[in-house]
Amino acid sequence: MSKVLVIRLSAIGDVAMTIPVVYSAAEANPDDSFTMFTQTFLMPLFINRPPNVNVMGINTRNTEKSLFGFLRYAFILRKYKFDMVLDLHCVIRSRIVDVIFRLSGKRIFKIDKGRRERRLLTGRPPKEIRRLRPVTERYAEVFHAAGFHFEETFVSLYEKHPVDDTAIRFVAENKEGYRVGIAPFAKHRGKVYPVEKMEKVVEILSGRDDITVFLFGGRDGEKAVLDRWEKEYAHTRNVAGRYTLDKELPLIGKLDLLVCMDSANMHFASLVGTKVISIWGATHPYAGFYGYHQREDLAVQVDLPCRPCSIYGNKPCYRGDWACMNEITPERIVDKIDGYLRRL
Repeated sequence: MSKVLVIRLSAIGDVAMTIPVVYSAAEANPDDSFTMFTQTFLMPLFINRPPNVNVMGINTRNTEKSLFGFLRYAFILRKYKFDMVLDLHCVIRSRIVDVIFRLSGKRIFKIDKGRRERRLLTGRPPKEIRRLRPVTERYAEVFHAAGFHFEETFVSLYEKHPVDDTAIRFVAENKEGYRVGIAPFAKHRGKVYPVEKMEKVVEILSGRDDITVFLFGGRDGEKAVLDRWEKEYAHTRNVAGRYTLDKELPLIGKLDLLVCMDSANMHFASLVGTKVISIWGATHPYAGFYGYHQREDLAVQVDLPCRPCSIYGNKPCYRGDWACMNEITPERIVDKIDGYLRRL
């Protein structure tokens, strides 16, 4: 039996993508134990996990923000006597943990991020737009290198467990028509469809008696925008800031479809088996961060020689016009929604 420390500290979507791999590996290797080391606020993602999966949290935004604080926590990890470390992050913080355990004679296995491939993919034209390996495959390779053999068996966080829909009873009961979620925000501008255009999508959908729109987002400014949409458009409900993550996941699971950016919401939907229409601007599905088991034909994007220009959407548009997002019309998104719903 091996005690395994698995590290992925951020970002939200990247941590979410570890779940199909960690759960599949754990179920196939029941005599081994796997401890996921991530941010404290992301621990609620790891629900309904196999009995041999544990989660440890660290708060690098507060108590362990300083180098000293992180080092102190990293040294505490040694007392749990892990046999090996699987580093799915490979950044300065995770490498600190790697060194501490390597000095103790433990085996370390690291992810190959394919940094050179990513640079080529996001360089300025002319360039070859080539599909890179999905991040979930790269995660799985780390487990395989460590000697853990398994097949991809994960389907949904709720496949083998009942959904606690107490907090979302108003959605779970009396389903009428289609439930379409819209999550219009992302961390970086290169991933965000213009708000006024997305509002037009909401306006069009609100005129349909067979669709109820559920709006997802963060607090403060995002919530204020969505509150206004809820007031102005019929058949629209804003759930931003209403639920904790472990309660929001079942709600996403009740949707017929989620419309979102290349963002954490795409990965949340993937974890609960909800199909996604994703809108892509500066980033690209070929970079390896597409939603787990999502249909690529449901991605909305325009073909431009400059795309993709960023892996994470955090770079400024060197053209200055953000054509990758601005050239996508609201009507095109609505048509994609209609096409999917007609096949249900």
